[in-house]
Amino acid sequence: MHDLVIRGGQVIDGTGTSARQADIAIDNGIITQVGDVSASGREEIDAAGALVAPGFVDIHTHYDGQVIWDSDLSPSSWHGVTTIVMGNCGVGFAPVRPDRHDFLISVMEGVEDIPGAALSEGVTFDWETFPEYLDAVEAIPHSIDIGAQMPHSALRVYVMGDRGRDHDEAATEEEIAEMRRLTREALEAGALGFTTSRTINHRDRDGNQIPTLTSAPSELWGISQALTDHEAGHMEIVSDFRDLDVEFEIFEGMTEAAGSRLSVLLTQDDRAPEKWREVLDRIKTARADGQDITAQIAARPVTLLLGLQSSMHPFITCPTYRRELADLELDERVERMRDPEMRTILVTEHADRTRGMSGMIAQSFHKMFPLGDPPDYEPQPETSILGRAQKAGVEPVELAYDTLLSRNGRELMLFPLANFSDGNHDALREMNLAEGTLPGLSDGGAHCGVICDASFPTYMLTHWARDRDRGERLPLEYLVQRQCRDTARQVGLEDRGTLETGMVADVNVIDFDRLKLHPPEMVHDLPAGGRRLVQRADGYIATIKSGEVIFREGVPTGLRPGQLLRGPRSAAQ
Repeated sequence: MHDLVIRGGQVIDGTGTSARQADIAIDNGIITQVGDVSASGREEIDAAGALVAPGFVDIHTHYDGQVIWDSDLSPSSWHGVTTIVMGNCGVGFAPVRPDRHDFLISVMEGVEDIPGAALSEGVTFDWETFPEYLDAVEAIPHSIDIGAQMPHSALRVYVMGDRGRDHDEAATEEEIAEMRRLTREALEAGALGFTTSRTINHRDRDGNQIPTLTSAPSELWGISQALTDHEAGHMEIVSDFRDLDVEFEIFEGMTEAAGSRLSVLLTQDDRAPEKWREVLDRIKTARADGQDITAQIAARPVTLLLGLQSSMHPFITCPTYRRELADLELDERVERMRDPEMRTILVTEHADRTRGMSGMIAQSFHKMFPLGDPPDYEPQPETSILGRAQKAGVEPVELAYDTLLSRNGRELMLFPLANFSDGNHDALREMNLAEGTLPGLSDGGAHCGVICDASFPTYMLTHWARDRDRGERLPLEYLVQRQCRDTARQVGLEDRGTLETGMVADVNVIDFDRLKLHPPEMVHDLPAGGRRLVQRADGYIATIKSGEVIFREGVPTGLRPGQLLRGPRSAAQ
């Protein structure tokens, strides 16, 4: 008798091969048979008419703080994710000296838009070193598996002190050697790799650019050498790609020093909408020369959610709003904004909101779209606030104002910040099919007040394989392979991502016809009552982690079979 048998489903096994009807037997958390299983199971799931796929592997999350207080790591686990990797973009909470707790919180709050009050209350800091941090994570039961990476910002300030935050200072040879030693120590304790950031967009809560922005190539190469002695390792970097020659010299130097894989984040930027193709061309050339460099790409536009509950909307920088409304409870704020006099004031002040990113967003009505239910992330241009206003013969700013007040101030508008320069998803499809790319950038656990992209795995299936009507779709088997086997292999986890004998029994049973995303919503369930955007889905009949059902129809079962993943894993483990 088997522990669990999943019967009669259409199995998409993650290898890219066509779906086939089969049973799956599971024993001791491992897949023991795929095919016609004659023996019964102590527990059985009838998967007739359903898809059976591996658990999704999300390699780009920021659950470094949430992992301490949330056993389910929602919302990622709501979307069939059974393995997450955190510590991306060079930000995290270890190593840390006792007097630097608030600094690391300020970096995470600024870079990843996670409420500082929630982090201050929820992150216990029962550690100093990275190995001690891993021990603290491991001591907490979790539904899904967790991989961690060494974050460069925390490491640099731990070694260099205040000099690590000064962009006029360079690390000495001794400091680089110490950062390399600590990274090696982290890898030996179970870290999956090392991450860093070189983008001017990453700032702490006070607006200071992150410590790693101007780190010299010699520092990055020196730290990367820590990975040399390990069987597998992963490095991740976020870059502005201002000078491709300089950036790729750094990337290639890191992979040569480490002998390991490197992934870089890639989106389409409206300011240079063709540059992503140049980056992919350079990656293709580097891969041909033996450099294992991959671009992490998104499943859909990187979308800001504008609303009175979120961190951004067209009127948020208006002086009267900031002075009289911003600190009010939502219902009182809505009541004040419905006053015709207040409306006139804010609409008039809005005309002057033109500076910086907030000003650009405030005036870009052609890129604001009502959210919809189900949410449409590939909307037609005529459905924008500008398009609707022109059709109705009203001013776009007036329509935007009314939209924000809809649903008692709980309405959200989509604003595609990246990957939507052409007004469709054709560039995203091209990225998904390009050599040297992988799904990433979900940022699960981060951007709590304005972005909600942890639902990427569900969107990959619903939009790209079933619902897209503005262009070509992508094969379901291909999408599953990329979000399961390929992402797992990127970070050295070869024991998962496919439904084959001997693999970890991470499985999703999905009613594909019923699979759908709900609109994102704001909840206040973080420590200290902190807010975050979450997005739920229907259609996940069961999500199974290491042979145990952790969700049934989206409801947690309370089982916590997840583990801290200490280092790369082969299929035999």
